[in-house]
Amino acid sequence: MAPRTANQQIIGRLQEPITTEGRVLHDLLTAHLPTIRAAAPDNDRHGTFPTEVFEGLRKDGVLGATVPRELGGLGVSCLHDVMFALLTVAGADGSTALALHMQLSRALTLTYDWQHGSAGASALAERLLRRMGTGEAIICTGVKDIVRDKVVTTLTPGEQGGWLLSGGKTLVSLAPVATHFMIFARLEGEDGRPHLATAVVGRDDPGLTVTDNWDGLGMRASGSVDVVFDRCRIAADDVFFRGPFDDQPPAALAGQTISSINMLGIYTGLAQAARDIAVSTLVRRRMPPAGGPATLVTEIDARLYSLRSTVAAAVAEIEELSGDTTGDMDERGHRMMLPFQLAKLTVNRLAPGIVADCMTLVGGASYSASHPLARLHRDVRAGAFMHPYTYGDAVDYLSGRALDISRDD
Repeated sequence: MAPRTANQQIIGRLQEPITTEGRVLHDLLTAHLPTIRAAAPDNDRHGTFPTEVFEGLRKDGVLGATVPRELGGLGVSCLHDVMFALLTVAGADGSTALALHMQLSRALTLTYDWQHGSAGASALAERLLRRMGTGEAIICTGVKDIVRDKVVTTLTPGEQGGWLLSGGKTLVSLAPVATHFMIFARLEGEDGRPHLATAVVGRDDPGLTVTDNWDGLGMRASGSVDVVFDRCRIAADDVFFRGPFDDQPPAALAGQTISSINMLGIYTGLAQAARDIAVSTLVRRRMPPAGGPATLVTEIDARLYSLRSTVAAAVAEIEELSGDTTGDMDERGHRMMLPFQLAKLTVNRLAPGIVADCMTLVGGASYSASHPLARLHRDVRAGAFMHPYTYGDAVDYLSGRALDISRDD
């Protein structure tokens, strides 16, 4: 890795990859950072997805990084290294990092389905992973229904077998270049209760519409659009069945943690980038900063140290727990989700404050929409809206665990 100048020092942990596969991924990404950084301002201003960037990442095998080696990928399975990769990309552009997270995290969870799922789930996961490993498949996930239209995404039995998918999902990052979509949907189970399932839909399948309606405050180049389904035909073997909708076991919290914990690297990377911009700006000025700005620099570095160290500790704890599938799986789910949520609250509190104080150090110039700190200020706010959980749900979950209150998690 290229050395940093004194005023660009890394504050806290998460300093480098820790596995051979992680170092390969980091080196591949490093070659793309100048292109990502150069494209970011215009893509942010116009809300344009960085299609050319992702084509380059696909050609270099980055989009198959977290696919196991035996299925054609780079074999990056270390959560620390995935998080560090996203942190690195976020320093150049948060939107690109958020979209990349969709692909990398999906392969991690599919790998679990491949290794531990039912025969049907394992076969479907392997089929998708092999296509991701070759760069043929770019997969994003749709979780949140389009609430404004009161849409509930559902699977109903098809007249000729299989299923029909109808409804719509919002905030589907990476959608502009996705080849496949994994869509959370409800279906009526044989027991008469609503069940949860994940349907796999191809981009060119009849009835699927990828809109162009993303106009976010931040992460404007992430392609977080709505995707709509009008009786899309789903093959019988293209569905993951997840059990009763209103009775998901706490064991499922482990998968949610693996899928989302690496996002914390994005917002840590944004805070680090803001710090480096602000401190570099002060260093370039003729006069040394007065006591007020100098104090603020020190406080920023202290909070950045706390942020990076907290996130690194959480991902290390979760990594250790994720490898043990021999004990009580429900308790394992809670033990993985707990440090994730504590770290997420820490990131959501500290990262926006760090960026805001960096704007204070730079002054009025940072209030211009074209200034990189203005983009970081908007992008870092997205972390608070990411599931699981938003603030209210996180408080319910964490207080419930602390006070032994039974709540729906």
